[in-house]
Amino acid sequence: MRKLVYHVASTVDGFIAREDHSFDCFPMEGDHVTDYLASLSGYSAVVMGRRTYDLGLKVGVTDPYPMLETYVFSRTLKESPNPRVKVVAEDAVGFVRGLKAKEGKPIYLCGGGDFAGMLLAEKLVDEVLIKLNPLLLGAGIPLASRLPAPVNLTLLSTKVYRNGVLLLQYAVT
Repeated sequence: MRKLVYHVASTVDGFIAREDHSFDCFPMEGDHVTDYLASLSGYSAVVMGRRTYDLGLKVGVTDPYPMLETYVFSRTLKESPNPRVKVVAEDAVGFVRGLKAKEGKPIYLCGGGDFAGMLLAEKLVDEVLIKLNPLLLGAGIPLASRLPAPVNLTLLSTKVYRNGVLLLQYAVT
């Protein structure tokens, strides 16, 4: 069974993007970016919600992770603009359960907050890997939305980067 890892950048006050879904406030250079790019080889698939996928589409990126099986969950996107990217319109929870049941490397949960909240609520997320950025936004898209109950985490590891970014790895318990 594969793990589902919510691998996400966040501000100290718990936002993964501004209210308009932009994330250009996060540092885009440094060792934390190099490590993130290298970590992608540890995944076999990526799942994301429509709004996360739309961010790339706005700048012409139709296949943001060409090295991974890519699944976009949307009830409104009728077909994929890229044949490699699969659009899943029905039963996201059941589909993700099916992906996890297969053998292979972990699955990267790319976002966003609503989608992650749904999968956390369904107890499908195994790990949360947060790139905690030394930044406060005051408002924005939360790390996880609509959790019906607290989700307990156990710290597995930490890494501190020179630019102040912290990498925090948690098991969902």
